[in-house]
Amino acid sequence: MNHPDDNELFHRLEAEMAADSGAEVVDLNKARSARGESADSVPDSQPTESADSVDDDPDGRSTVMVDGPAPAGPGLMDRLRSGQRREVIPAWAKSKPEFVTALGWLGGYAWHTTTFHAVRLPWYSLRLAFQAPSGAAKFIGGAMRWVADTEGEPLRQVAARRENVEEYLKLSRQRDNRVKLRSILMLLALVVGLPLALVLFVLAPTWLEVLTLALLTAGFGFLGAPSDKPVISRAVVTTEVERLTSGIVERALGALGIAEINKALAKGGEGIKFPAPITRDGPGWRADVDLPYGVTVPDILDRREKLASGLRRPLGCVWPEPVADEHAGRMMLWVGDRALNKVPAPPWPLAKSGAASLFKPLPFGTDQRGRNVDLTLMYDNVLIGAMPGMGKTFSLRTPLLAAALDVTAELLIWELKGTGDLDPLKKVAADYGSGPDDDTCAATLDSIRYVYKDLERRAKVISSLPKDKCPENKVIPSLAANRSLGLHPLILAIDECQELFSHDKYGKEAGALCTAIIKRGRALGVILLLATQRPDKDSLPPAISANVGTRFCLRVMGQIENDMILGTSMYRNGIRATSFTKSDKGIGYLVGAADDPQIVRGYYLDNPAADAICERARKARIDAGTLRGIAAGETPERREAVDPLLEDILAVVPADEAKPWNDVTVDRLAELRPEKYGPWGEMAPADKARQLTTALKPYGVTTGQVARRINGKTVNRTGFERAHIVTAIAERDRNRDAG
Repeated sequence: MNHPDDNELFHRLEAEMAADSGAEVVDLNKARSARGESADSVPDSQPTESADSVDDDPDGRSTVMVDGPAPAGPGLMDRLRSGQRREVIPAWAKSKPEFVTALGWLGGYAWHTTTFHAVRLPWYSLRLAFQAPSGAAKFIGGAMRWVADTEGEPLRQVAARRENVEEYLKLSRQRDNRVKLRSILMLLALVVGLPLALVLFVLAPTWLEVLTLALLTAGFGFLGAPSDKPVISRAVVTTEVERLTSGIVERALGALGIAEINKALAKGGEGIKFPAPITRDGPGWRADVDLPYGVTVPDILDRREKLASGLRRPLGCVWPEPVADEHAGRMMLWVGDRALNKVPAPPWPLAKSGAASLFKPLPFGTDQRGRNVDLTLMYDNVLIGAMPGMGKTFSLRTPLLAAALDVTAELLIWELKGTGDLDPLKKVAADYGSGPDDDTCAATLDSIRYVYKDLERRAKVISSLPKDKCPENKVIPSLAANRSLGLHPLILAIDECQELFSHDKYGKEAGALCTAIIKRGRALGVILLLATQRPDKDSLPPAISANVGTRFCLRVMGQIENDMILGTSMYRNGIRATSFTKSDKGIGYLVGAADDPQIVRGYYLDNPAADAICERARKARIDAGTLRGIAAGETPERREAVDPLLEDILAVVPADEAKPWNDVTVDRLAELRPEKYGPWGEMAPADKARQLTTALKPYGVTTGQVARRINGKTVNRTGFERAHIVTAIAERDRNRDAG
């Protein structure tokens, strides 16, 4: 109830307070009405600011809240559409080599287990026979204890000690009822069972008696066996590997010493997030991890050894990888049961039988899970790099052996180390050379020139074909099989290519021609395979490393070598071949063969295995009529890489002899290189002069009459100026460098 006097007193007090403070008295009712009217007068098309979104401060400035009251995100259907669908059929079941390998393993396991136990079957039978009496005693004793209800004896003793008469009497009555019922069942079993057993013994056939006796013996034998000494031993002893859990992963990440991870794992932190369950993936476990904000996968790769220690697994079992189509903090951690370098290498699928086509994927190696990794050579080029002794040549040998099994392919193989690692391929190669010497490098350069020149011919053939025969303006299987077109796959392989590219005379031209072959040869059926153990800018031209489509990098020592092989910024993106150890021979990163970089272990094919494969490939080529070049005993289609005539002339003509005669120079050349110039030296003097004149003409060196005084007489003979030889050499080298 309101009193008028109280209201009047209240209004007077408000007026006095306003007068003392000099402030204006606000009528709250009027203020509310005014705010409501202004809100109603705002058009619907104009946004309004609520008291929750705009705060006015004394300076007249307003603070706008940038976050909405509720975070908006993709709806249910959007999340379902963007979700990744898992394969209905596992990858190993869709791959024929992997499926055959799995069946082979299963068959081998079953055969081993069966044979193991079959050999020990007499010993098992003997042990069961000796243990059968003990088992029979255990059975009879157990049956008697069951009839006497011995399992309830402890409860009855407890009731008696407590002097709980009611509970004891209840348990005793229960025992009496059980014993009565079980005694009746035992008596029936004896009355019926013994006569039935006697009838079966008299009337049953022998095989049934033997089978019954064996089953009883086996049953009583197993029952009588000590618990710590099982009758049947294990044919295969499995290695127990700790299951990978989120707690183990968090423990390992917390041991890396990364501040942001430590903050996330500390009390009150957000923890480590796992966007998908940890699952079994091949012979190991897969964990998808969202690292804390600011931590990237390369940060983890830098500490891979510590990560393996935190997981309590060998270094070769732990393989963290970035996920290409996710953010930089998404890591795929695969932890194998065994180290990759300790797992037995699977056989090459084409080692024993089968043909190959360069237009189809070829088996190159296996990943950490043991799954086959293919390499498609057609329309691509391959660069392989590693430090010495890490399996580079073996990695190059695998695609070359696959190419040898394609009867249409022409192989030009150059091994510039000189150890003969690729000698088995001489049986099928159209051209081959081995050695680090200048002559082999010169022959390699000429082979490169041959391939480069063939690009022009192939381009003309393809451009002249009708569109229905060559719809995509590139070599396809039907064109490659047509011998008349000459568009068969042409493979140029150079092992230890740094010996050629860093050569003083031939390096620049070889680098320029190989770059052109890489750029133009893909559509023309030309494939370039390069392998080097010194990947730097001097021994591997940057234009080559930048344009090769497929790269395989085994262990290297630094970031520069890593990026020279795998591509720019690969090291920064976490693809680091520096993480491999000395024992990881044949294991490397494969980039370009699939959408994402892959860790691949190459197949191991030694010289005897390579010999057998090449012998099979040679027979197939003979049957198909495609054996060519040195493999067929023919002279390779190449000229002398660098004609040494000009250099030889300078070697036999001293600098102070400005104008030598031709016939005298030929005699000196015959003494210098009898195997090359010997036939010239046997000619008549006039023929010697004409022969040298003809040989010098392609180099632009002209000959003429050179006069000399001999015994007071002037003698004219055909000769040349030594300075012209020097000029011709300089011009030739200048043209080669420009090319």
